[in-house]
Amino acid sequence: MTPPELALIVGAGSGLSGSLARLCAAEGMRVALAARDTDKLKGFSAALHRCDATQLSDVRRLFEEVGTPDLVVYNPSYRVRGPILSLDPEEVRRTLTVTAYGGFLVAQAAAKRMLERGRGSLFFTGASASVKGYAESAPFAMGKFALRGLAQSAARELGPRGIHVAHFVIDGGIGRNADDTKLHPDAIARTYLDVHRQHRSAWSFEVDLRPWSEKF
Repeated sequence: MTPPELALIVGAGSGLSGSLARLCAAEGMRVALAARDTDKLKGFSAALHRCDATQLSDVRRLFEEVGTPDLVVYNPSYRVRGPILSLDPEEVRRTLTVTAYGGFLVAQAAAKRMLERGRGSLFFTGASASVKGYAESAPFAMGKFALRGLAQSAARELGPRGIHVAHFVIDGGIGRNADDTKLHPDAIARTYLDVHRQHRSAWSFEVDLRPWSEKF
C-alpha cells in the first residue's frame, strides 16, 4: 500500500504555513513543520522539527528525520529596513542568509532525495520584492531576487528529471479581512496545493498572487 504524500514546510509559522499545513492534512497528506522555534507550532497536528535553515547540519538532520518529502515549501523570511547609508551590515548579511542561502541548502537536500525517486515538488515563497526593489528595503529585495534566481536555475536543471520547481510571488499583505484587501492565507495555500498537483505536461514555474486592491 502506497503511503500518503508527505509535505514538508520549512520556516513554518501560523499564517500561510499554518493554512498550508491544515489544507494538506485535510487532503490526506502527512505534514512535517520545521522552524527555529517549534513552540509556536504546538497547536498543529503535524510532526514538528527544530531546524535553522541557514545551518547545513540542521538541514541535513531535518531530512534524515523526515525522509523524502513529496512537497517541500521554503517559507522562511527575515528582513531589515532602512536607508542604505545607515543599514547594519550584519543585519543585511542575516537577511540574505535566511532568505536565499537557506533556500539553497533546503533545495539541495530535497533534490538529492527527490531525484532518487524521480519526482517531487519544490516550492519557494517570494514577494513583491522578488521582482521590484523598494526604497529603504534593499536587503529584502536582494534576498528575494536571489531566491527567485535559485528557483529559475533549479527549475531548468531539475524539471527534466521529474522535479517540479515553482516560485510564488506573494504581492501584498497576508491576512483575514472582510473586504479581501489582503491575500487570504487559505486561498494562497489552495493555489500551492493545486500547483503541486499539476500534470507535468503543463507545469507552472511562477505564480503571481495579489488581492484585487494591490497595484501592479
